[in-house]
Amino acid sequence: MLEKWGIKVPRGGRKERTVYVWVPDSAEEDGDARYPVLYMFDGHNVFLDEDATYGKSWGLGDYLEESGTELIVVGIDCDHRANYARLKEYSPFDFSEEEFGEIKGRGRDFMRFMTRQLKPLIDERYPTIPDREATFIAGSSMGGLMSLYAVTAYNRYFSRAAALSPSVWVSLSGLEDVIRSSRLAPDTVVYMDYGERELANHPHMIEGFWQTATALCQRGVNLTARIVPGGDHSEASWERQLPIVMPTLLYEQPEPDGGD
Repeated sequence: MLEKWGIKVPRGGRKERTVYVWVPDSAEEDGDARYPVLYMFDGHNVFLDEDATYGKSWGLGDYLEESGTELIVVGIDCDHRANYARLKEYSPFDFSEEEFGEIKGRGRDFMRFMTRQLKPLIDERYPTIPDREATFIAGSSMGGLMSLYAVTAYNRYFSRAAALSPSVWVSLSGLEDVIRSSRLAPDTVVYMDYGERELANHPHMIEGFWQTATALCQRGVNLTARIVPGGDHSEASWERQLPIVMPTLLYEQPEPDGGD
């Protein structure tokens, strides 16, 4: 069951963002059931082709139904305004790129919004398990970078993350600093991948991928890292990874919490 509603994002323009919330059908049958929650960046690309930027979504609702996976998924739109607003919102770091110019990162502001405003609202409205151990985060590209940042810098909120094709090229040194300096619980889980066909998109992508993976492993993170055969930088490719991504996030998680 998919619900859509609007919310204002601080510094995110006057227009409300769409929040997409997937709730398992079993929630209607068992009023006492409580579910883990997965937060996702670029929510417009997660469920519906008609809302997706390039006309193709991850098809996550179909996957959850067909696989019988029971968790709540919360996706929220990015900043669609001009002047690279999405890059600014989804970067924890300032960076410079010839194509974009100087980008002033506002990722920290967006994470404050997610943890201080959006998450409490979701926990109030929906049958969540609000604990950190049952709260995950995921995204692709710049959303993948934000997922790595969130699970490390905001580890007190998120225990697991999936970062597909993460834009670690934005500031590899900045990301490594966050990973090395953050207080990480020993149960932290990260899934991270790149598609074989996208490795030439930016210089030194493979080196950056493995540097990030090494930093995570050195901090004791339970890491799954892979190069996807034939994978590219697209929602269609990321959708094909769901049968690996979702079981990784839910590995050894307890069944949804029902009543006595």
